[in-house]
Amino acid sequence: MQRRMIDLWVGLFALAGAAALLFLALKVSNDSVLPASSTYEVTAEFENIGGLKPRAPVKSAGVVVGRVTQIELDPKLYVARVTLALDSRYRFSRDSSAQILTSGLLGEQYIGLEPGADDKELDAGGRIAITSSAIVLEQLISRFLFSKAETAGEQTNTEQSQ
Repeated sequence: MQRRMIDLWVGLFALAGAAALLFLALKVSNDSVLPASSTYEVTAEFENIGGLKPRAPVKSAGVVVGRVTQIELDPKLYVARVTLALDSRYRFSRDSSAQILTSGLLGEQYIGLEPGADDKELDAGGRIAITSSAIVLEQLISRFLFSKAETAGEQTNTEQSQ
């Protein structure tokens, strides 16, 4: 009888620990799901989305206002078409802009929305026309190194001609 009681308490303790880990994992991943009935979808096209993934947050002024629901490649224009599910409480004007940003230096990527000044609002199925692609760290480094090498080459050519 004593052994069964100990086994029962150990089992309950293990179950409570697993539930606590699941709760923490959901909190850390910021996995808040917006109900489908309270959202409207808009699209935005980007030349480069970097490491953006479905379910990435859409933020305006640091507040999560939606989620990325789908990412696909347009076979004619070869741009990434990103579908955003925005909370219906937040309405954005048609001239709003979207840009892909990064949390911190190497953090997750998300879409930042900047509201515009137009009186007309984005409707469900609308398109955000003003977009800014992701800044890819590798491209920045290669551009910097290339410009330094080019500058060094010009200095060498100038010194040789003198």
